[in-house]
Amino acid sequence: MNRNTLIYILGTAAVTFILILAITSAWVGFTTADTCERSKKLYDTDDCVTALINQLENENQSYGERNDAIWALGQYGDAKALPTLQKYYTGEIPSREPWNETLSQYELQKAINLLEGGFNITVIFRALSLGRV
Repeated sequence: MNRNTLIYILGTAAVTFILILAITSAWVGFTTADTCERSKKLYDTDDCVTALINQLENENQSYGERNDAIWALGQYGDAKALPTLQKYYTGEIPSREPWNETLSQYELQKAINLLEGGFNITVIFRALSLGRV
């Protein structure tokens, strides 16, 4: 393999990686914003994190809706959600969790890790796309 071919392959791989990351980040951003907007309307507030916390704590909501709130809270990364997430986290993560039958301990663990400073590259790309970095 000559040098030009290697450069072409590496360049193509890098562009592909960045494209997949950008698409994934856009999807995460859209889904997070959509979950936020639904919660804000439901709980009549302008604050996404407050609305999502309310959604998580509302036992009249389906487990699926409450799990969506957990996931979105992790994506927002706002520390004010940490006590609420910790309140529901048992530390026991089963091998399979039905999304609509229980609060997902796996999602709670991921959200808590993100709020405690875990690495989330999609947050960086969403912030760049919104001009916040």
